[in-house]
Amino acid sequence: IFRETLSKRGVRVMTGLGKYFRQIDKNRNGFLSQAALKEALKVFHLEMSEGDFESLWLILDDSKNDKVDYGEFTHAIFGEMNEYRKTFVRKAYMKLDFNKTGSVPMVDVRKCYCAK
Repeated sequence: IFRETLSKRGVRVMTGLGKYFRQIDKNRNGFLSQAALKEALKVFHLEMSEGDFESLWLILDDSKNDKVDYGEFTHAIFGEMNEYRKTFVRKAYMKLDFNKTGSVPMVDVRKCYCAK
């Protein structure tokens, strides 16, 4: 049900959720508490019954550590990238990682990308 609701709302809601998750993740560990996830869903008008939320939480908190990896959350909603997108992302990454180190510092990203 949740996935259907999100698919009706579109990619903008999902990208907004991802941005919101990163903003509220103050210690930058990539995890959200149950309360933080509930609040995020409320902010994006994705409210659901308490029972539905509990079911969602049980699915998302598969390690039973009372936190959810929001990267896995978005992956579960979006699914795998198709081959076209994977190829596009690889090409972009290869251009950004011009030193072939396997990581891209923000300084290099800023050299290649302008959000304007």
